[in-house]
Amino acid sequence: MLDIPIEESLFICLDTETTGLDPLNGGRICEIAVLSSRGGRRAGSLCTLINPQVVMTPQVINIHGITNEMVAKSPLFEHIAPALIDIINDGVLVCHNADFDISFLKNEFENIGLKMPRRVILDTLKFARCHGNFSKNRLGVIARELGISNEGWHRAAADAIMTEKIFYYFLNKFKYIGAKTIGDLYSLQTKKITQGEFLYE
Repeated sequence: MLDIPIEESLFICLDTETTGLDPLNGGRICEIAVLSSRGGRRAGSLCTLINPQVVMTPQVINIHGITNEMVAKSPLFEHIAPALIDIINDGVLVCHNADFDISFLKNEFENIGLKMPRRVILDTLKFARCHGNFSKNRLGVIARELGISNEGWHRAAADAIMTEKIFYYFLNKFKYIGAKTIGDLYSLQTKKITQGEFLYE
Protein backbone atom coordinates (compact mmCIF):
# COMPACT_ATOMS: atom_id res chain seq x y z
CA MET A 1 0.00 0.00 0.00
CA LEU A 2 2.92 2.37 0.56
CA ASP A 3 3.52 2.71 -3.17
CA ILE A 4 -0.06 3.85 -3.92
CA PRO A 5 -0.15 7.40 -5.37
CA ILE A 6 -1.65 10.04 -3.10
CA GLU A 7 -4.25 10.99 -5.72
CA GLU A 8 -5.61 7.44 -5.81
CA SER A 9 -5.71 6.96 -2.04
CA LEU A 10 -8.78 6.89 0.17
CA PHE A 11 -8.07 8.73 3.43
CA ILE A 12 -10.15 7.84 6.47
CA CYS A 13 -10.05 10.41 9.28
CA LEU A 14 -11.15 8.89 12.55
CA ASP A 15 -11.76 10.05 16.09
CA THR A 16 -13.10 8.39 19.22
CA GLU A 17 -14.40 9.60 22.55
CA THR A 18 -13.87 7.23 25.44
CA THR A 19 -14.81 6.42 29.02
CA GLY A 20 -11.20 6.58 30.21
CA LEU A 21 -7.60 6.91 29.13
CA ASP A 22 -6.56 3.27 28.86
CA PRO A 23 -8.46 0.39 27.23
CA LEU A 24 -6.40 -2.11 29.24
CA ASN A 25 -7.84 -0.60 32.43
CA GLY A 26 -11.46 -0.82 31.34
CA GLY A 27 -11.69 2.23 29.07
CA ARG A 28 -14.27 1.85 26.29
CA ILE A 29 -15.34 3.84 23.24
CA CYS A 30 -18.51 5.86 23.75
CA GLU A 31 -18.53 7.75 20.45
CA ILE A 32 -16.85 7.35 17.07
CA ALA A 33 -16.70 9.43 13.90
CA VAL A 34 -15.17 8.32 10.61
CA LEU A 35 -14.86 10.49 7.51
CA SER A 36 -13.49 9.08 4.26
CA SER A 37 -12.40 11.16 1.29
CA ARG A 38 -10.47 10.87 -1.93
CA GLY A 39 -8.94 13.93 -3.54
CA GLY A 40 -10.68 16.10 -0.96
CA ARG A 41 -14.12 14.78 -1.92
CA ARG A 42 -16.31 13.01 0.62
CA ALA A 43 -16.61 9.27 0.00
CA GLY A 44 -18.36 8.09 3.15
CA SER A 45 -18.98 8.75 6.83
CA LEU A 46 -20.06 7.15 10.07
CA CYS A 47 -20.78 8.97 13.32
CA THR A 48 -22.54 7.46 16.29
CA LEU A 49 -22.67 7.27 20.04
CA ILE A 50 -21.84 3.82 21.38
CA ASN A 51 -23.10 2.16 24.53
CA PRO A 52 -19.81 1.39 26.34
CA GLN A 53 -21.53 -0.89 28.87
CA VAL A 54 -19.69 0.85 31.69
CA VAL A 55 -20.65 3.83 33.85
CA MET A 56 -18.82 7.04 33.01
CA THR A 57 -17.51 9.20 35.84
CA PRO A 58 -18.28 12.92 36.20
CA GLN A 59 -14.63 13.69 35.38
CA VAL A 60 -14.90 11.91 32.03
CA ILE A 61 -18.29 13.45 31.25
CA ASN A 62 -16.84 16.90 31.87
CA ILE A 63 -14.30 16.34 29.09
CA HIS A 64 -16.59 15.37 26.21
CA GLY A 65 -20.06 16.14 27.54
CA ILE A 66 -21.41 12.68 26.72
CA THR A 67 -23.58 11.44 29.57
CA ASN A 68 -24.56 7.96 30.66
CA GLU A 69 -28.14 8.77 29.68
CA MET A 70 -27.06 9.74 26.15
CA VAL A 71 -25.43 6.37 25.47
CA ALA A 72 -27.91 4.14 27.32
CA LYS A 73 -29.93 3.34 24.20
CA SER A 74 -27.08 3.68 21.68
CA PRO A 75 -25.78 0.69 19.70
CA LEU A 76 -23.08 -1.57 21.08
CA PHE A 77 -19.72 -1.59 19.31
CA GLU A 78 -20.49 -5.01 17.86
CA HIS A 79 -23.52 -3.53 16.10
CA ILE A 80 -21.52 -0.87 14.26
CA ALA A 81 -18.40 -2.98 13.69
CA PRO A 82 -19.45 -4.32 10.24
CA ALA A 83 -20.13 -0.81 8.90
CA LEU A 84 -16.87 0.42 10.43
CA ILE A 85 -14.89 -2.37 8.77
CA ASP A 86 -16.51 -1.56 5.42
CA ILE A 87 -15.37 2.06 5.69
CA ILE A 88 -11.81 1.53 6.89
CA ASN A 89 -11.02 -1.63 4.91
CA ASP A 90 -9.84 0.04 1.72
CA GLY A 91 -8.08 3.16 2.90
CA VAL A 92 -5.38 4.86 4.92
CA LEU A 93 -6.33 5.72 8.49
CA VAL A 94 -5.65 9.26 9.70
CA CYS A 95 -5.89 10.20 13.38
CA HIS A 96 -4.60 12.86 15.72
CA ASN A 97 -2.64 10.98 18.38
CA ALA A 98 -3.27 7.69 16.62
CA ASP A 99 -1.79 5.56 19.40
CA PHE A 100 -4.74 6.53 21.59
CA ASP A 101 -7.57 5.93 19.12
CA ILE A 102 -6.10 2.81 17.56
CA SER A 103 -5.45 1.15 20.93
CA PHE A 104 -9.11 1.60 21.84
CA LEU A 105 -10.30 0.35 18.45
CA LYS A 106 -8.13 -2.76 18.60
CA ASN A 107 -9.44 -3.50 22.07
CA GLU A 108 -13.07 -3.10 21.01
CA PHE A 109 -12.58 -5.45 18.07
CA GLU A 110 -10.85 -7.98 20.31
CA ASN A 111 -13.74 -7.80 22.78
CA ILE A 112 -16.09 -9.10 20.09
CA GLY A 113 -13.67 -11.72 18.78
CA LEU A 114 -12.44 -9.81 15.74
CA LYS A 115 -9.13 -8.34 14.64
CA MET A 116 -9.00 -4.76 13.50
CA PRO A 117 -8.12 -4.56 9.79
CA ARG A 118 -4.42 -3.79 9.30
CA ARG A 119 -4.10 -0.43 7.59
CA VAL A 120 -1.42 2.20 7.06
CA ILE A 121 -1.86 4.80 9.80
CA LEU A 122 -0.93 8.47 9.46
CA ASP A 123 -0.86 10.69 12.53
CA THR A 124 -1.43 14.44 12.29
CA LEU A 125 0.10 14.81 15.75
CA LYS A 126 3.38 13.41 14.39
CA PHE A 127 3.13 15.71 11.38
CA ALA A 128 2.63 18.68 13.69
CA ARG A 129 5.56 17.75 15.91
CA CYS A 130 7.91 17.24 12.98
CA HIS A 131 6.74 19.92 10.55
CA GLY A 132 4.66 22.42 12.51
CA ASN A 133 5.38 25.40 14.69
CA PHE A 134 2.27 25.56 16.84
CA SER A 135 2.06 26.89 20.39
CA LYS A 136 0.75 23.46 21.41
CA ASN A 137 0.16 20.34 19.35
CA ARG A 138 -3.30 19.64 20.73
CA LEU A 139 -5.94 19.18 18.05
CA GLY A 140 -8.06 22.21 18.87
CA VAL A 141 -5.05 24.48 19.25
CA ILE A 142 -3.63 23.47 15.87
CA ALA A 143 -7.03 23.99 14.27
CA ARG A 144 -7.39 27.46 15.77
CA GLU A 145 -3.90 28.51 14.71
CA LEU A 146 -4.61 27.33 11.15
CA GLY A 147 -7.85 29.31 11.05
CA ILE A 148 -9.99 26.15 11.30
CA SER A 149 -13.02 26.18 13.59
CA ASN A 150 -12.52 24.13 16.74
CA GLU A 151 -16.12 24.44 17.88
CA GLY A 152 -17.27 21.19 19.45
CA TRP A 153 -13.74 20.12 20.36
CA HIS A 154 -13.80 16.78 22.23
CA ARG A 155 -16.78 15.42 20.36
CA ALA A 156 -15.95 12.80 17.77
CA ALA A 157 -17.57 14.42 14.73
CA ALA A 158 -15.99 17.82 15.34
CA ASP A 159 -12.60 16.27 16.07
CA ALA A 160 -12.73 14.10 12.93
CA ILE A 161 -13.52 17.18 10.83
CA MET A 162 -10.63 19.10 12.40
CA THR A 163 -8.31 16.14 11.86
CA GLU A 164 -9.33 15.93 8.21
CA LYS A 165 -8.76 19.64 7.58
CA ILE A 166 -5.41 19.59 9.37
CA PHE A 167 -4.41 16.49 7.41
CA TYR A 168 -5.18 18.17 4.08
CA TYR A 169 -3.21 21.23 5.21
CA PHE A 170 -0.16 19.01 5.69
CA LEU A 171 -0.94 16.96 2.58
CA ASN A 172 -0.83 20.06 0.38
CA LYS A 173 2.39 21.14 2.07
CA PHE A 174 3.98 17.74 1.50
CA LYS A 175 2.85 17.48 -2.12
CA TYR A 176 4.51 20.86 -2.71
CA ILE A 177 7.88 19.45 -1.65
CA GLY A 178 7.43 16.41 -3.87
CA ALA A 179 5.54 13.76 -1.87
CA LYS A 180 3.80 11.42 -4.30
CA THR A 181 2.94 8.21 -2.47
CA ILE A 182 1.54 6.95 0.81
CA GLY A 183 5.07 5.81 1.63
CA ASP A 184 6.28 9.40 1.27
CA LEU A 185 3.60 10.57 3.71
CA TYR A 186 4.42 7.75 6.10
CA SER A 187 8.09 8.74 6.20
CA LEU A 188 7.20 12.38 6.85
CA GLN A 189 5.82 11.45 10.26
CA THR A 190 9.33 11.09 11.61
CA LYS A 191 11.71 13.08 9.42
CA LYS A 192 11.91 16.43 7.74
CA ILE A 193 12.40 16.41 3.98
CA THR A 194 13.33 19.45 1.96
CA GLN A 195 11.75 20.53 -1.31
CA GLY A 196 12.81 18.34 -4.22
CA GLU A 197 14.31 15.54 -2.12
CA PHE A 198 11.61 13.09 -3.22
CA LEU A 199 12.37 13.83 -6.85
CA TYR A 200 15.71 12.02 -6.64
CA GLU A 201 14.46 8.77 -5.13
